[in-house]
Amino acid sequence: MTADRSHLPAIEMRGVAVGSMRDQSMAVVEGVEWTVAPGDFWVIGGLQGSGKSDFLMMTGGLMAPLEGCYRLYGEEMPIFEDERLHERLRLGFVFDGGQLFNHLTISENISLPLRYHRNLAKTESEPEVQRMLELTELGPWADSTPGALARNWQKRVGLARALMLRPEVLLLDNPLTGLDLRHRGWWVNFLEQLSTGHEWMENRPVTLVVTANDLRVWQKKPRHFAVLKDKRFMIVGDAGQLEATRDELVRELMAAATTGI
Repeated sequence: MTADRSHLPAIEMRGVAVGSMRDQSMAVVEGVEWTVAPGDFWVIGGLQGSGKSDFLMMTGGLMAPLEGCYRLYGEEMPIFEDERLHERLRLGFVFDGGQLFNHLTISENISLPLRYHRNLAKTESEPEVQRMLELTELGPWADSTPGALARNWQKRVGLARALMLRPEVLLLDNPLTGLDLRHRGWWVNFLEQLSTGHEWMENRPVTLVVTANDLRVWQKKPRHFAVLKDKRFMIVGDAGQLEATRDELVRELMAAATTGI
């Protein structure tokens, strides 16, 4: 019988050091002490080159921490063993830019998790794929390849693909970077629905972790904020604490909205 882990943190890091994806022996973040409860919505800010993507890659289990311990629902990460794959699939990842397969159509890109992890035939996966295309407004480009889409839409394809297995935790690397105002508004609204309980997730709130260059756009709802500064993971607190802080980097990230993302 599987143990009940509903009381465990979704993410728990103790003394974690994060390596660079370019050189995994070089630490870009050190001494991370972080607990994410199921249903939390975290926004992690930082300047370009601060290690946001590296931090998220490690959190996504794509590389091991250099030091310390990282657990996903009590399971030590990273998870590469086949027998623990079901635990790893509780987490989804949206790459900056989507990281799509250019030789596949949009529908084929979105269906990959179902085809690969659920071993579904194309005809079996089609109803779920069609539903996701409708939810993300990608239907008109279903038979197009990623090269035919603007960056705004390519990012949505990456989100759609990550949601196909209905993950309990969703990591998003700079989801708003490079988006115009219309698309930015769509993303903020859609992620808010996921955090409170979207129909796709059977109304179950998703635990969200988002990296960002601009913190102000995320202030409107209760969230948790942290920043990466001088190789440190610094927890700022809620929106009120974010607004009140005098930290120079946080103030800079708060002003980013005046110059664009």
